[in-house]
Amino acid sequence: MKVKYLVALVSACCASVSWALEPFVVKDIRVEGIQRTEAGTVFSYLPVKVGDTLDDEKAATAIKTLYATGFFKDVRLESDNGVLLVVVEERPAIAQITIVGAKEFEKDKLKEGLKQAGLAESRIFDRSMLEKAEQELKQQYLSRGKYGVKITTTTTPLDRNRVGINFQVDEGKTAKIRKINIVGNKNFKEKELLNAIVLRTPGLLTWFTKEDQYSKQKLGADLESLRSFYLNRGYLEFNIESTQVSITADMQDIYITINIVEGNKYTVSEIKLAGEMLLPEAELRKLIKLAPGDVFAREKLTESIKLITDRLGDDGYAFANVNASPQLEQEKHEVAFTFFIDPGRRVYVRRINITGNNRTRDEVIRREMRQFEGGWYSTSKINQSKLRVDRLNYFNAVNIETPAVPNATDQIDVNVEVKEKATGAVMFGAGYSNMEGLILSGSVAQDNIFGTGKFVNLMVNTGSVNKTYSLSYTDPYFTRHGITGGFDIYKRVLNTRSLSSVSTFNTDTTGAGLRFGIPLNENDSIMTGLGIENTKLDLGPNSPQRNIDFVQKFGSSTINIPLTLSWRRDGRDSAIWTTSGTTQRVFAETGLPGGDLTYYKLDYQLRWYYPLTNIFTLMLNGELGYGDGYNGKDLPFFKNFFAGGNTSVRGYNISSLGPRDASNRTLGGNKRVVGSIEILFPMPGMRNDRSVRLSAFLDGGTVFGPGGTRPELEGMRYSTGIAVTWISPMGPLKVSVAQPINNNPGDNLQRFQFQFGQQF
Repeated sequence: MKVKYLVALVSACCASVSWALEPFVVKDIRVEGIQRTEAGTVFSYLPVKVGDTLDDEKAATAIKTLYATGFFKDVRLESDNGVLLVVVEERPAIAQITIVGAKEFEKDKLKEGLKQAGLAESRIFDRSMLEKAEQELKQQYLSRGKYGVKITTTTTPLDRNRVGINFQVDEGKTAKIRKINIVGNKNFKEKELLNAIVLRTPGLLTWFTKEDQYSKQKLGADLESLRSFYLNRGYLEFNIESTQVSITADMQDIYITINIVEGNKYTVSEIKLAGEMLLPEAELRKLIKLAPGDVFAREKLTESIKLITDRLGDDGYAFANVNASPQLEQEKHEVAFTFFIDPGRRVYVRRINITGNNRTRDEVIRREMRQFEGGWYSTSKINQSKLRVDRLNYFNAVNIETPAVPNATDQIDVNVEVKEKATGAVMFGAGYSNMEGLILSGSVAQDNIFGTGKFVNLMVNTGSVNKTYSLSYTDPYFTRHGITGGFDIYKRVLNTRSLSSVSTFNTDTTGAGLRFGIPLNENDSIMTGLGIENTKLDLGPNSPQRNIDFVQKFGSSTINIPLTLSWRRDGRDSAIWTTSGTTQRVFAETGLPGGDLTYYKLDYQLRWYYPLTNIFTLMLNGELGYGDGYNGKDLPFFKNFFAGGNTSVRGYNISSLGPRDASNRTLGGNKRVVGSIEILFPMPGMRNDRSVRLSAFLDGGTVFGPGGTRPELEGMRYSTGIAVTWISPMGPLKVSVAQPINNNPGDNLQRFQFQFGQQF
């Protein structure tokens, strides 16, 4: 058989080839040399069909096309009496990838990174991709400070034209920042400047925070923080001249040098307004936080621009542009600013789009929106809408964007994106006491049923002290005006025998009630309720005389008609991650005449949040409670206030503070005082995670009232410690470790406490 070679071999770089070929008509096409690739795949890429006339140009194009698929490392075209033979040599396939010696990263994540670099099992092996993947793997380690990492790659041929790839990783030690030098500072000590940045030398917590590990991104962020430090203190001409990062020969120690020029400190000499001022100048000037004579601060300038932009946004000017132009007087070290105002066109909202709510219905979110479709755009209404959706507590995150409508100069859309969280959960509470051991409780709840925004809660609390079985229903929009309606059916059993700190008695209460809530404005609402309940009492053998006298007077079974009235104000900036604002709550309960019990209880709580920095938030909490009887009757002892535990004074056992009997058991009281000072901050190394928050706290509080026989154990108690709150998918987890400050030998302590889930 006479065979004429049309093409011997064409390199991957597609070198020029000289052809000596007489064109011929292709009668048939055969593929030889394939093992894994289907012949049909070759035919689909081959730009030559039966009946075509093959010449030099078409042959070259065919070879280049088959090479471009990446399937083959050698391609030849031969002819045999009009039959075109396509002879290929396949590239091997990757059968397996193994990574040995990797400890810093999970192997699955490393393989995912290799896959993004083009290297994965079952893919065609390409040595250039292997080199690229090896560099990508090395970069992952360099980002963690592993500058001494060594990666050895071996390729092992396997049967059926396959290969196995092994990455042998020698991670080495993590390089640490040994010294950060700031050169050129004259007005501030180096220590003060180092406190303004994140990168630092090894310390007590850097093993966890990784702040002693260098990365280019971290250094860039720190340089901007350093710039902000100076610009917020008047140094308008501050400049970072250069930065040098060096590493020792053993790849273990990193040294950073930052060269700065502080410049002079500038004060503001004058503030001017220019441009199209749609608002009175006096109103605009009130929004500017800089005044003549003030030391220049960039953060105040930025805030002023935002306030003016937002104010114009309230009148529908969504694309207002405000620029502050500085005029420097270098000899006097003064700067004047001219605020140029361009309101742009007034726009209205075309459409509100909601995404991310796979479970919650659109109407549940839309009824919280204060910005309406077809209305003029308003920045404050957009912000208020976001806050109200946030406060629904159905979502982990709420984001609102306002893009312009294409081909329209006076319209925008409002895109609301939410990230839903679980609203039904099995919840647990637990604590450990040195006197009682492990204390467990639990409950089951379901909110936002079927995505309607209605609450249907079936609560089952089977704690050793409190047992609660209740069915609650709440419709937050019982009327279209936002009036809330609901009912409760419950059975509560209180057994204090297992509490060594509380006087022994049992109550078994069965009741039902109706509730209605009325919103007064965006932040204030009132709630009222009326119910009826039957309480059966069972006193222990060592009950105090006060409890015995009550049963003798009212009997062991009483009927109560409780009327409740409460007012709540919520002025927090966020219910998910609060940094500023206040919440207040006033709660009143009274037993109406017609029942066996006539009493009243008042309770007030105030929480105040204040941002100390962009990381730390101060939270102050205060609670006051008072109760008494009327119509010649006393406050029922089972309606007393109690204090102690992880919701009041941490470090002391639940309900263990206040008046006590001769057996050192808590009686409760008709007056309650509780307060706390708490510093909230993110988990180190998880600054952007809004589900975990740490705090350092100082708690104080107690209960006052008659009947105590051990006055030496009464009075205020204080504790201090640390706590962590995690909003987990199953519900909030709160853990605290507290050290009592002024405890007495008879106090019941509980230094470690945790609660998983909500309290009911």
